[in-house]
Amino acid sequence: MKRQIITIDETKCTGCGDCIPGCPEGALQVIDGKARLVSDLFCDGLGACIGHCPTGAMKIESREAEPYDEKRVMHESIVKGGPNVIAAHLKHLIEHNEQGYLQQALEYLKEQGIANPLPSPSAPAQHHHAAHGGGCPGSKMMDFSAGSGCHSDPAATHSSAAPESALRQWPIQLHLVSPQAPYYQGSNLLLAADCAAFAVGDFHSKFMSGKSLAIACPKLDSEMDIYVDKLAAMIDLSHINTITVAIMEVPCCGGLMSIVADAQKKASRKVPVKKVVISLRGEIMKEEWV
Repeated sequence: MKRQIITIDETKCTGCGDCIPGCPEGALQVIDGKARLVSDLFCDGLGACIGHCPTGAMKIESREAEPYDEKRVMHESIVKGGPNVIAAHLKHLIEHNEQGYLQQALEYLKEQGIANPLPSPSAPAQHHHAAHGGGCPGSKMMDFSAGSGCHSDPAATHSSAAPESALRQWPIQLHLVSPQAPYYQGSNLLLAADCAAFAVGDFHSKFMSGKSLAIACPKLDSEMDIYVDKLAAMIDLSHINTITVAIMEVPCCGGLMSIVADAQKKASRKVPVKKVVISLRGEIMKEEWV
């Protein structure tokens, strides 16, 4: 199966930085006068940054999806960029609470006799949201269950009677998510049609509790083949346990089941799939393992 990732031609890159706001994962930075991909793991291959590049230095490359290997990424791309790129990569891992990958990166540096560019790289980044002007940076990948989210004080924003959100992550749109993100590892995936949460009044408690999430619209979204590859990667590389597909009763919603079926054909593992059909008034019309 394939995954898509951004590549940068440094000979064409002028370091203008126009691509940076277009990266929903914060995986691009301008370092030493060139745009750098500081996080292979968090590049979703959407390509939103490409349209902002005035020199044509960026393109989307398809490559075989393999289990993420931090030491390989360090060897093949990060270290070649020099100390500032190494530092940016380590900081990115810290900011996303990727302590396991951080330790692997540090081990690689030690094994290769490369100086560690951060004074205290294992220290948690307590204030990394400040660079975004405070509050929740809406486009950055966050794992709320791991304590790296940015929930406000519930007492300050909710009444005591209001139900709590069951959302465990950000982003959730299938084009934006990384199929190997930590919150998908060994999880039970809920793949929901965009409209489903608006139809079911207690959608969070009924469907989302204890699940990772991805949402999509098979009628309006483009490039369905990318969805198939991402789901196949979740099955094979993230070893998700089950997939619950929540769709509306309208015919076009059935396309989500076709996407899952195609992903199952491409994947080497098979996982149980539950189909849940929701009426326009939010009632569960059918619920079955398929």
